[in-house]
Amino acid sequence: NTECQTFFSKISLLFAGSYEQILFGYRVCPGQQEWRIEQVFTHHAHTASLSAVAASEQFIATGSRDETIQLYNMKTRTEHGSLLHHDGTISCLEFYGTSHLLSGGEDGLLCVWSTKTWECLKSIKAHIGYLTSLSVHPSGKLALSVGTDKKLRTWNLIDGRSAFTKNIKQNAHIVRWSPDGDKYAVAINDKLDIYDLESANIIITLTNKKRISSITFLKNTVLALAGDDEHVKVYDLISEKCICEFKAHDNRVKAVESFMMDELCVLVTASNDGFIKLWKLNMEREEEVCLLGQVNTTARLTCLSVWRHNSEKESSAEQTTESTAEAGPLNTNKRVRIWTEEVLLEDGTSSKKQTKKKKQKAQ
Repeated sequence: NTECQTFFSKISLLFAGSYEQILFGYRVCPGQQEWRIEQVFTHHAHTASLSAVAASEQFIATGSRDETIQLYNMKTRTEHGSLLHHDGTISCLEFYGTSHLLSGGEDGLLCVWSTKTWECLKSIKAHIGYLTSLSVHPSGKLALSVGTDKKLRTWNLIDGRSAFTKNIKQNAHIVRWSPDGDKYAVAINDKLDIYDLESANIIITLTNKKRISSITFLKNTVLALAGDDEHVKVYDLISEKCICEFKAHDNRVKAVESFMMDELCVLVTASNDGFIKLWKLNMEREEEVCLLGQVNTTARLTCLSVWRHNSEKESSAEQTTESTAEAGPLNTNKRVRIWTEEVLLEDGTSSKKQTKKKKQKAQ
């Protein structure tokens, strides 16, 4: 309807991955009483459970325990190919604008991909063991990564080299930049440390009752976190106080995301109970959150991403709206074959650069 199309031009779609190897796509349509979450597609994406999902203006990327990254073109609603580079589970995926995709995995590699050619521009041995999480600075010049080697590493994405390494003495599993890029959050079990970029020192420490499963910045001084239980908490980083806490699901919350619609902040939560829920949140006043809408996927959800519309590319959104008008499985008639050029390997301990020819294909 017109109301839904108007809203879609402002934001976008929700994507969720599951243990059942299914990728779900939904469109959000606001209403006066209740918001509808309409299914756009379902797709049997992998041969193992999904572990990561990320969305850009044109592409969706999913990672899995089957060691592959699958690409989908939302303009044409077709599979766009597979990236076969990591050895082990894909732990994290993040797009930077429309130009690059970053991936991290169980093999400790941090890979930078071009979204134009899908070449692996850089392959960095970032951690000894598992790379658990990564985050790209808003400028696109830096990235953070954490892993099971108890290291927090800062990467210069211009030359693909380690800019700074901090021994945090414990295995962190989440790292996130703030929207302004002046601070970043690092989750270690049930503890969340907020670091100042300039000093690289911890300025705030928040403690949760359970292991932290997901965090998202709502704005530069407000963040939401979910733990391995049914609750979501929202913190003001200036007062260092929890300004909101609510029971979001009947089972543990696996992922939390957010988007702004005009002045309205909407939290999106996904859980093992199969539900994706939308919550209205007032960040200025301490008041109860309001459930706007929900959908039951009937799957055990593992990861979540919000497709954020780029206002400079209205035509792209219009094409995507038309191509996703009817729910159903993604078309699978488009296949791409991708071959990598030289892959740069950098261990962070030596100034020598090693090059290795590695064959890469999508099928």
